[in-house]
Amino acid sequence: MVKPSERTPGLTWATLRSYRAHRMEKTNKIFVAGHRGLLGSAIMRTLQRQGFANVIVRTRAELNLANQPAVASFFARERPEGVILAAAKVGGIKANSDYPVEFLLDNLLIQNSVLTAAHATGVRKLLFLGSSCIYPKHAKQPIAEDSLLTGPLEPTNDAYAIAKIAGIRLCQAYAAQYGENYISAMPTNLYGPHDNFDLVSSHVLPALLRKAHEAKTNDARQLVVWGSGTPRREFLHVDDMADACLFLLQNYDAPEIINVGWGEDISIRQLSELICEVVGFEGELTFDASKPDGTPRKLLDVSKIKALGWRPKISLRDGIASTYQWFLEHELTPALSAR
Repeated sequence: MVKPSERTPGLTWATLRSYRAHRMEKTNKIFVAGHRGLLGSAIMRTLQRQGFANVIVRTRAELNLANQPAVASFFARERPEGVILAAAKVGGIKANSDYPVEFLLDNLLIQNSVLTAAHATGVRKLLFLGSSCIYPKHAKQPIAEDSLLTGPLEPTNDAYAIAKIAGIRLCQAYAAQYGENYISAMPTNLYGPHDNFDLVSSHVLPALLRKAHEAKTNDARQLVVWGSGTPRREFLHVDDMADACLFLLQNYDAPEIINVGWGEDISIRQLSELICEVVGFEGELTFDASKPDGTPRKLLDVSKIKALGWRPKISLRDGIASTYQWFLEHELTPALSAR
């Protein structure tokens, strides 16, 4: 097990009172917050496949995670031993730019409610899921974990990033002050089954996938992509990320954040071309440079998790192909299918 040996700026690990390492076992009662989302649903598939039979979930209608008294009551009643906090308000550049209040406030409320309830009821291990957008816009590439808070954030998603940074710091504060085993993983850009394919609020890969499908279905001559096409992004299939989550629950016990990614990136132009090839759209690709590009490059340094023995398995081409198949089977409305 990895122990808290490195010092994180602003925190003194010598103040740990009673550090409690805990490996999640298949008999442990685990609460997966956000089990219907992109990552949460993948985590559920992985836990079920690995034989974890004591997993508890609640829909948003059953439990509003932003309601602190309701969350506290739920934890007091259910007493989970482990928690995976995959619930969050997420979206692409446009959604983040249009609704910064919701992206900041909703995520703060969710995080604070779950973390305070976990501490109050003696949860033995908690995994907090952050995001690669927590790092500075112009961070040195590939981005190592110690790049956090070393420069300005990307303005188009800084509200979401600030909320996630606050969640990380709260986990570390609980570790420093109370010896809680709360770990934080920073995924790169995720994609896969149960993604959001809405063109207004989705991230770049699912949005491009849907746009390419609609262009093909409508026999369009061209497909317009936001931005210049030059920014580079790293992508990880959500099933690989879910596998990493279980790996960390069983093998990592340090308060320091840990990156999870593929370790390679691709330009938005190359991604667009690959998606068109998978979908079968043969028209022209054009790029609207008047639209925002976002961060120029975002590639994570994943040497830390690789040193622990974890590696991703699903290639980008295979992942896009399987995601497109899932989209065809689950996401198309009757109106879109009839076009």
